[in-house]
Amino acid sequence: MFQRTLAGLIGLATASGLGLSPALADPAAERSAILDTLAKEAKAEDPGFAGFSAQRGETLYMTEWSPGSKTPACATCHTTDPRQQGRNAKTGRPIEPMAVSAKPDRFTDPDEVAKQFRRDCDKVLGRACTATEKGDYITFLAGQ
Repeated sequence: MFQRTLAGLIGLATASGLGLSPALADPAAERSAILDTLAKEAKAEDPGFAGFSAQRGETLYMTEWSPGSKTPACATCHTTDPRQQGRNAKTGRPIEPMAVSAKPDRFTDPDEVAKQFRRDCDKVLGRACTATEKGDYITFLAGQ
């Protein structure tokens, strides 16, 4: 009975926008909701959108987009193994692993996800990421 009541309260809090700590929320459901939103955006950007691709996400993660800069690739700061801790190329500050297997609450806060893509896409790619690129990236890292 307690578990059902707790589950109902969690659902109510989530639905009402009160927010919950990642420990109480279902990270997979939160990530799925973000991917659903990105899929709608991707379909609006490209009517031929057919789904996200972990392979394209891996390519996005590993490609050197701006050789010669401090952050030519995502892997520059996040390492070629996204399950490992990275390090900010400019400040040397440690960065938690990007892989969902190493950090299960990764890509569960829509505001944080938007902030990270806004900042990092501009620094690494020199432009904003498309919704498809964002979804591919999350899909790749969710499988790591």
